[in-house]
Amino acid sequence: MLLIPAIDLKDGHCVRLQQGDMARATTFSEDPAAMARHWVDKGARRLHLVDLNGAFAGKPQNYAAVKSILKEVGDEIPVQLGGGIRDLDTIEKYIDGGLRYVIIGTAAVKNPGFLQDACTAFGGHIIVGLDAKEGKVATDGWSKLTGHEVVDLARKFEDWGVEAIVYTDIGRDGMLTGINIEATVKLAQALHIPVIASGGLSHISEIEKLCAVEDEGVEGVICGRAIYSGELDFVAAQAKADELGK
Repeated sequence: MLLIPAIDLKDGHCVRLQQGDMARATTFSEDPAAMARHWVDKGARRLHLVDLNGAFAGKPQNYAAVKSILKEVGDEIPVQLGGGIRDLDTIEKYIDGGLRYVIIGTAAVKNPGFLQDACTAFGGHIIVGLDAKEGKVATDGWSKLTGHEVVDLARKFEDWGVEAIVYTDIGRDGMLTGINIEATVKLAQALHIPVIASGGLSHISEIEKLCAVEDEGVEGVICGRAIYSGELDFVAAQAKADELGK
């Protein structure tokens, strides 16, 4: 089970939001590259970056910060990024810069032709981020709820060749109320590609529960506010996951 520290970027700084609200941001660091180095030194095997400004603007807004992170740790572990990725040129720029995986969210739902083109042009590098509330997919920085069922969309994207699905329960993200394990497992069971859990991780007991369903296709979990606030000890949690995964 991969524990993947999240580095959320807003105005070049590392922050955490509560339920995607840009007005409810807590700044944890003004040096994203140093934060990336911190997590790698703690044993992280992958990093999850989010360009928050980009997600709302619909185009990259924190490229300099992303570039600094890739320069610092990109040769050591895979780095994945979501937020504001709406065209093939942006994907190419990021991958050429050393990014391993690009996460397409809103554009995958609103412009499926773009996602198909991305999977064709950059096979092996495309992950889809599905944000949902009560089983329905949300878009546009979580501000709009669609009528799409998560499982139905995920199956379609799997057929197109995406590498994995990052699944976030947006009712829980940033609230330290616990991963929605039941919904995550339901999605993983419906797919052949891996699912990465996200949204609300708060306690090492949830790592144990996730490890128990790893064989269902839950490959990893994104760790956000809890590892910054101290609610969850990242090193201890990854050690527990490794122990249970043997």
